[in-house]
Amino acid sequence: MNQTTPMMRLQVVPETAPFSDEQRAWLNGFLVGALQIDGNVPLSPEQNAAMVGAIVAAEDDDDAPWHDQTMAIADRMKLAEGKPLRRRMMAAMAQQDCGQCGYNCRDYADALAARTEERINLCVPGGKDTARMLKALHAELDAVPVAKAAPVAVASPVPAAPLSAPGRSRDNPAVATLLSRRLLNKPGSEKETWHIEFDLSEGDLDYVVGDSFGVFPRNDLGLVDQVIAVLGASHATQVNGKALRDVLRDDVSLSPAPDKLFELLSFVSGGALREKARALAQGDDPDGDAANLDVLATLQKFMGVRPHPEAFIEALDPLQPRLYSISSSHNAAPGRLSLTVDIVRYVIGRRGRLGVASTYLAERAVIGDAVRVYVQKAHGFALPDNADRPIIMIGPGTGVAPFRAFLQERGATKAGGRNWLFFGHQRRDCDFFYADELNAMKASGLLTRLSLAWSRDGAEKFYVQDRMREVGRELWNWLADGAHVYVCGDAKRMAKDVERALVDIVAQFGVRSTDEAIAFVADLKRKGRYQQDVY
Repeated sequence: MNQTTPMMRLQVVPETAPFSDEQRAWLNGFLVGALQIDGNVPLSPEQNAAMVGAIVAAEDDDDAPWHDQTMAIADRMKLAEGKPLRRRMMAAMAQQDCGQCGYNCRDYADALAARTEERINLCVPGGKDTARMLKALHAELDAVPVAKAAPVAVASPVPAAPLSAPGRSRDNPAVATLLSRRLLNKPGSEKETWHIEFDLSEGDLDYVVGDSFGVFPRNDLGLVDQVIAVLGASHATQVNGKALRDVLRDDVSLSPAPDKLFELLSFVSGGALREKARALAQGDDPDGDAANLDVLATLQKFMGVRPHPEAFIEALDPLQPRLYSISSSHNAAPGRLSLTVDIVRYVIGRRGRLGVASTYLAERAVIGDAVRVYVQKAHGFALPDNADRPIIMIGPGTGVAPFRAFLQERGATKAGGRNWLFFGHQRRDCDFFYADELNAMKASGLLTRLSLAWSRDGAEKFYVQDRMREVGRELWNWLADGAHVYVCGDAKRMAKDVERALVDIVAQFGVRSTDEAIAFVADLKRKGRYQQDVY
């Protein structure tokens, strides 16, 4: 029979391409029709390029509904079911576009899928859940022969400046001098938050408000020495040409134990310990303590199992830089940069745990020290191009950091737009960060409105979203006048609660149904009038 059947003519997308059967069938039909090709005839280079472009466009037309920092990984993966592998890789990430990995989420996923990036452990905000999911997805990628994998158009890493410019990316940090630090909380506070200043004048490093600052920390030497002691090694043991103590301080993470460490312990142990290590490596929790196992706790759990120092170091994750919102304006304070840093301390069992970067900045780094740093350019978190636009800033706790920078910038550039800040914390007497500065800005007219919320000062907890509802009519009037809204802080609770409050305000004072109010806020996001820097 000479006539080709439809099924035979529609074999354009190879079966090894990372699509479901339904997606492949649809794309085959679409491409045959759109490109006017015969599925039985090899594609020309021009047709192949057109096919790849059509595939990428077809899979990107959903605007990544999982790209939401407030969404749990299980919900994100559910939304990405049936999507191409690179899209599921994106859904596994933290969705913050923070740039800490050197990419944004979409481009990091593209690079992994295209095999131009082999490191699958760079998504620090995603934590172990992301690491494990990416490991499983990467195994799917390994099952597809490289020569037959569908080509993917991959964007470059986020930093656009050349690598020769120090401080423009995590891969080529600059050096800044730690200039000063002061405690922002007053006696009686349950928190510990520091204002940290750096001197940038010795280098060619600048920034704009909205950017973040990457800091390469060092591990606590007390923790390092405990690890070495339990490991039964010497401080001076050479690993990759460096002393073990220096490698543990500067190069590797001692935070949550990676699965590779459990795998190593399973190889060098036996019996019940081996089975326990294997279970932990597979994500099981035989003793109910997996969430609390950092590197030291893991070695203590497997006391007596002593891997060789080189194999031990190889099993650990690299020590990643930490990103902080910049809380100053380059135009207001040339050559200087400040951060607003919450110190992380907690106790598990009888052992204190420390946030590696926060305690490094607040305690271990000495004033005058040179610190490895870089500027991470913001993506979708910036002041309006029109300086006369009003802005509404919502930033409780350390979320005030970028808004202090916004206000300094608007003052330095004499921007004409009105400025409204919502700030909150636990107690006014001891947790009112930058109170003198903010009150002075209000007195001068730079800060048009300052709305405060203190969660522990009254009989009932009261938050910034509650204050928003109280002044809902005025807030709606600002929105109607074209105000841009900015939110900075906790993604899991605060950001959700703030958005819900805004929807309710739009519905009530904008006289809209709930669905219409949700659509209104979504449209603010699309137009760049609702921006978030949440974590």
